[in-house]
Amino acid sequence: MEPANGVVWRNRALLLFDRVPMPIALCDVYGSVVLANLTMAAEFGTTPGRLRERNVLDLFRPQEAVQVERIAEALRMRRRSRYQVSVSWSPPAGPDRYGELTADPVSDTGGETPALLVMLHVRGECAAPREPEPAAVTAIEGRVLALLAAGATTDRAARELGLSRDGVTYHLRRLSARWDAGNRTELVARAYALGVLTPGVWPPEPRTATEAE
Repeated sequence: MEPANGVVWRNRALLLFDRVPMPIALCDVYGSVVLANLTMAAEFGTTPGRLRERNVLDLFRPQEAVQVERIAEALRMRRRSRYQVSVSWSPPAGPDRYGELTADPVSDTGGETPALLVMLHVRGECAAPREPEPAAVTAIEGRVLALLAAGATTDRAARELGLSRDGVTYHLRRLSARWDAGNRTELVARAYALGVLTPGVWPPEPRTATEAE
């Protein structure tokens, strides 16, 4: 084939590559992107040129690392099978997505190290993680915990809440038993972990006044 004809056919192939509606990329044996089409680039809100030399493992998160290890071993042995990896990834906007990457080894001759033709099958969007509901406490329990987190003693908490010393101790004992906390430090830590106290706020304050059963 004459050089001019070779250039023409190469340009036609690249044009066809970009018009494929499925996200596809050509990678070297190490997973570095050599060529990506417009649909693949759109998954990451960028252009094909900006994906070049990015590693597919930086773009996609395999659900099972062992899948990737098996593919790498098979490629080292120059086995020419089709490989599939379940992955998820993060678009520039919106929830994470998930699907499968299918990798086909391709080369001009059987003896050379193959490149990988990678096709992405988009399955859907990952459900956004829901923030857990704060643990249920009474309004007075929330105020006791906030004062405790601020370093208040039992006597000071009693004065500020208009309770007796025994009244504050009663609430602390109930909370400690409910959350299996061995001391006041652990009790405060549990209060933050369970969403009862508002994170990043000083002085500490309760996040909820929902009545506990």
